Amino acid sequence: MPSVSIALAASCFSPSYASARGRFLLAADRAGARIDVFTNTVASGPDGGTLTTDVAVLGPADAQNALLIFSGTHGPEGFVGSAAQIALLDALATQAQALAVRVVLVHAINPWGFAHVSRTTENNVDLNRNFIDWNSPPPANPPYAELHPSLCPSEWSPQALEAANAGRSAWIAKHGLDAYVDVTSRGQYTHADGVHYGGTGREWSNHTLEALIGRHLDGVKRIALIDWHTGLGEPGEPFFLCFNEHGGAGWERACAWWGRDRVETKGGFEGAGRPKYSGLLFHGVQRFAPSAEVTGAVIEFGTRSRAEMQYALQIDHCLRFDANLPASQHPALREQLLDAFSPFSPAWQRSVLGHAIEIQQQALHGAMDWR
Repeated sequence: MPSVSIALAASCFSPSYASARGRFLLAADRAGARIDVFTNTVASGPDGGTLTTDVAVLGPADAQNALLIFSGTHGPEGFVGSAAQIALLDALATQAQALAVRVVLVHAINPWGFAHVSRTTENNVDLNRNFIDWNSPPPANPPYAELHPSLCPSEWSPQALEAANAGRSAWIAKHGLDAYVDVTSRGQYTHADGVHYGGTGREWSNHTLEALIGRHLDGVKRIALIDWHTGLGEPGEPFFLCFNEHGGAGWERACAWWGRDRVETKGGFEGAGRPKYSGLLFHGVQRFAPSAEVTGAVIEFGTRSRAEMQYALQIDHCLRFDANLPASQHPALREQLLDAFSPFSPAWQRSVLGHAIEIQQQALHGAMDWR
């Protein structure tokens, strides 16, 4: 893993969506990238400003192999993905040899969540559960209704939080941690004010993904995919969630790029099994690029314990839905939320950026060698 200086981390990590966007566009310009801007016409920033998903494209427009990297699928997790994309653009700006693949960097695929420091979209939809087939009924998740009050307390008070914690502990004691992690993480389509809510139809970002793939990945036969996230795994360390078929060609390819020990890890959920996710962005890429073979992963960086991340999700919910929460408390709570998903620690930022630089280079070389 390359060593990352404090100065390099500071130049890649940003304090806000607006500054992250500015740094990304400047880095794209330095690299000579082609820029495409998708403006969110249904929502605005916290100051009323415009929200955009920005795409930087490098390499031959007719290349049949591509590296596709996303940031901001889950709002505040975008600060890490943005930093990784900026570092890659600056590396490509100084690369002597011409690229043999298309590199498509999608900055802030969920710009509302990025700008408002919320994990969800403008409709409280978890974008990474929204890419289901909306021509069919959404996947059922009946046990979620039992857990909803304990996941999303109706008010921000010590008593409500204590009752929620007790309710979750009782449910886990009865049903087990495996069931709890699966029910709370797989996605649910019944509680619009709940966590991991997949929505009632396609989000703006869902349509935007289809449009940008049509514009910038037309004719591509092979896509190496990275979707940057935070919150799972050991602090400052990468945790890989590969959604290719286990043991299939894509899975084996991911193992060759990043290491079998990383791709086949059983960590990340504190001993629980992996959830049966639905509606992932990975599935959206496969649907919108049906002629391409997709190999890739959601790559997380650990931040806090499961209990602390649960608390962060409760902050996100109460900032969104608790009308009685005094406005004076919002800034401090939002700061806690941001620090949970994108820690301010320079040591943490240097560690994750070093890993991200290495992981992106491995994927780039994998895409170039893929036949």
